[in-house]
Amino acid sequence: MRIISYNVNGLRAAITKGFLDWLQQSNPDVICLQEIKATEEQIPTAEIAKAGYPYQYYFPAQKKGYSGVAILSKIQPKNVVFGTGIASMDFEGRNVRADFDDFSVMSLYLPSGTNIDRLDYKFNYMDEFQQYINALKVEIPNLIIGGDYNICHQAIDIHDPIRNATVSGFLPEERRWLDGFMKSGFIDSFRHFNKEPHQYSWWSYRANARNNNKGWRIDYHLVSEPMRNRLKRAVILPEAKHSDHCPILLEIE
Repeated sequence: MRIISYNVNGLRAAITKGFLDWLQQSNPDVICLQEIKATEEQIPTAEIAKAGYPYQYYFPAQKKGYSGVAILSKIQPKNVVFGTGIASMDFEGRNVRADFDDFSVMSLYLPSGTNIDRLDYKFNYMDEFQQYINALKVEIPNLIIGGDYNICHQAIDIHDPIRNATVSGFLPEERRWLDGFMKSGFIDSFRHFNKEPHQYSWWSYRANARNNNKGWRIDYHLVSEPMRNRLKRAVILPEAKHSDHCPILLEIE
């Protein structure tokens, strides 16, 4: 089974850049999207269905043109959950989960900490999300959380760890939280298979960063420990250029 996660930085904009053709060629069974920046009524759902994804689940933010997550699937889930039930998280449209026969997939868009107010919000979100997932894993032990975590885990995951040490996304407190989250029972599926440096999933639009590969790896498929033996492959797909992020692919048995 092929699962992709992709922060599209505006689904409608990505579609104008060839996203649907790419989706058909990539042919994942399930794709988790972040930053869709649209409501379901604004999205060409019929075209997406024609591309092979009849099962579409959108969870937009209350604020127009902002945030929002989605899951598109070839396979009908048994159950879909929009949000977490935590009001302080859900108004920004950051979590949607699809439950299949013997595992669940969540699309996550964790906040960025662009200023002090947002950094406080991010840390609060991280704390509440950890508690939510701790409880959820009891109910659903086989869990894949694909998405944009807005945090680089280690120095290998960022092009300039020294200069970025005081920048949100690579702050010591953020990295500690992500490290603790992984140690609470999740596998970084990409690092499970790939130990090489200079592999990133996001590049700034400034200073020709993508062409120079001055990037950050902030997109992850974190897979719960009970699924370890089902992991087959995990790669980054930098050739897809519909966004400032690129997709990441996970294959499971």
